[in-house]
Amino acid sequence: MRYTSPPNQQEYFQQVWQLVRQIPRGKVATYGQIALMIPPPMGVDFDTYKAFSPRWVGSAMAACPDDVPWQRVINSQGKISPRPGGAEKQRLLLEQEGVEFDAKDRVDLKKYGWKGLGDNIDPKQPTLF
Repeated sequence: MRYTSPPNQQEYFQQVWQLVRQIPRGKVATYGQIALMIPPPMGVDFDTYKAFSPRWVGSAMAACPDDVPWQRVINSQGKISPRPGGAEKQRLLLEQEGVEFDAKDRVDLKKYGWKGLGDNIDPKQPTLF
């Protein structure tokens, strides 16, 4: 079965936006990473979901409300996906957050990649007393 959009598009988009709102400044996540944080919709098997869900996340980002930090979602190569008039703005916004790009216009996902919901906590040094 070929899915051009999730069975309940609005519900899926809401889940995507809720996750993306949690990506901290100076961090990025990939379309596929966001997709795998959301369970497959009812009736969609995992392999089908894995094949189509990054595009669904892309569609959600293209339609996101103003309070969603859309610039923090990039492709699995660490690059900004081309879009009319948006790629330059996305790069500028990320650079303003401290994200650096290499000579091939890639973000180092090991350095700037968001690891998920538990990654928002600042590590604290344990007290000695």
